[in-house]
Amino acid sequence: MNAAVIVAAGRGARMGLERNKVLYPLCGEPVIVRTARAFSESGLFDGGIVAVTGACDLDEMKRMLEEAGLAVRAVVEGGADRQESVYRGILACDPAADIIAIHDGARPLVTRGVIERTIESAKAHGSGVASVPLKDTVKRVDASGCVVETPRRDDLRAVQTPQTFDAALIRKAHERFRAGGADGQRATDDAMLAEWMGHTVHLTDGDVENIKLTTPEDMLLAGQVLIRRGEAKKEETTMRIGHGYDVHRLVEGRRLILCGVEIPHTVGLLGHSDADVAYHALMDALLGAAAMGDIGRHFPDNDMQYKDADSGKLLDHVVALLREKGYVVGNVDVTIIAQKPKLKDYIEAMRENIAAHLRIDLDCVNVKATTTEKLGFEGECLGISAHAVACIERA
Repeated sequence: MNAAVIVAAGRGARMGLERNKVLYPLCGEPVIVRTARAFSESGLFDGGIVAVTGACDLDEMKRMLEEAGLAVRAVVEGGADRQESVYRGILACDPAADIIAIHDGARPLVTRGVIERTIESAKAHGSGVASVPLKDTVKRVDASGCVVETPRRDDLRAVQTPQTFDAALIRKAHERFRAGGADGQRATDDAMLAEWMGHTVHLTDGDVENIKLTTPEDMLLAGQVLIRRGEAKKEETTMRIGHGYDVHRLVEGRRLILCGVEIPHTVGLLGHSDADVAYHALMDALLGAAAMGDIGRHFPDNDMQYKDADSGKLLDHVVALLREKGYVVGNVDVTIIAQKPKLKDYIEAMRENIAAHLRIDLDCVNVKATTTEKLGFEGECLGISAHAVACIERA
């Protein structure tokens, strides 16, 4: 009987995400759904599939898998590190399983052929680990960065998952590791645990397309692979444009904050939050481009949690919402309309703040200020308004 453990308890830090990357969409479908489907539809796992994730993601992952019609044996909470998470997944497997495949949840492009080869090897040799030849020359260096050895490239392999083992072997390897049998060494994969048991690990042919999604570039590459395979449609429209506008009254006793920069002035902007009118217009432009309403919907002015809130933090939340929907920011253009004070000395600091929040290059951010020649409420110094235009693109 074959069982599978899909490990998906990591976060999305290197991808610039605020939550588990496998919950994000890849060509319109969550990464974890694509990964689990590859195993489920392979027809190779009569012992079922166990998914392992963080405590905060348990309910959402269960919901995603159920909505996709994917039946798994269990979704269990992971541990403090990968090895602990794998061990918990192994414990949740059917005790009758004699083969266990362990796979990264962030490798959704794995094929039936790759999986099957690891299973056949595990049945014959006790282990089967997907791998591919290296394309680049590898150098071993010392602490100062000087080369001390150039291993023969033909003798090296880049190891992937699944890593599949005789169930008794991998259970014993994990139990020995937990008991301190590794002499304080750090394991980087499950094959290393089997090696420490004295087992000779057998490698099988993997697939160069069986990439692990680690950076935003990996997501783009994976999308192209799915399109080439005919498993996803190319988006006809990858770019969207939004416009935002906001205005706040100038009053005494308030700070004047524009694009996160506090500007010395005799009056400041009145509002429920810090009243950063430029950031508010920018947020509305971003939300509008993604058809996600406006800031009033997401940050209502009768909600006390937003009382005097830092608009930069609200902007961070908007960027996270865009990423959840599969968008990244391309470029933005902000116009601030104020008779006083003069803003030219603060423009560069404003641009830098926006670029940092949006995680884009500085040359993708434009901020300009203008007056109304003393016409209207801005010209009479009663208030300040701002317009913003934003371009977003499919991640």
